[in-house]
Amino acid sequence: MPLYSIRPLPGGAHLGLWHLTETPTALWPQLATPEAYRPLLPARADGPRQAQWLAGRVLVHHLLATVAPDAGSFLLQNDATGRPFLISGTDLGPAISLSHSGEWVAALLAPAGTALGVDVEVVRDKALRIARKFLTDQELAATELGSSAEPGTTIELFSLLWSAKETLYKLAGQRGIIFRQNLLLDLPAAPPPPATWPSAGELAARLELAGRSSRHRICYFRPAEGYVLTYCYSLSSLA
Repeated sequence: MPLYSIRPLPGGAHLGLWHLTETPTALWPQLATPEAYRPLLPARADGPRQAQWLAGRVLVHHLLATVAPDAGSFLLQNDATGRPFLISGTDLGPAISLSHSGEWVAALLAPAGTALGVDVEVVRDKALRIARKFLTDQELAATELGSSAEPGTTIELFSLLWSAKETLYKLAGQRGIIFRQNLLLDLPAAPPPPATWPSAGELAARLELAGRSSRHRICYFRPAEGYVLTYCYSLSSLA
């Protein structure tokens, strides 16, 4: 079934997962108000990208129906920076974050005013190749990348770290963020080798913004073989 799961989280948040197997033609009728979404479809969203875009909106409305069935008719839109938000008339809805990669779409819904982020990634070598662009020297040292590490597990570990910083970036919700300076992962000084990292757990993280520091816990797990997913939320807004 494409709607894979809806997971309740502490504090009234909910995490939804959609296993994407449908074409856009099959997804459009699953929207309660497809006519409202057609003008919002990005011009370049054709084929697989259109299916991901549509599945994200279908998933969000499944979450709304589960969490707040009497909350009214919300529409998912994006602001000038691309961040999604829910609105009904002039009323803003719950906080929302979306992500999609390959066959998986994830959505994190939380009470209004919550700073939040979610990211799902196909495990691939890109994160390993660009590691020095998004990881600090301390973070790189903590990965203990060496000849003894299995190539596949190393790629998965760096995909996880990239996903964690993407989630932290979404949670921050600000322009001009530099991943190596503002989004920091407090990795243990002597972590286990990549091959023994758990399939699910938490990463300690910090946001360093405008002279302010805030600490967060990024949760992660594998939604399927070859994928990593991270999410984080803070019930008090960072704005």
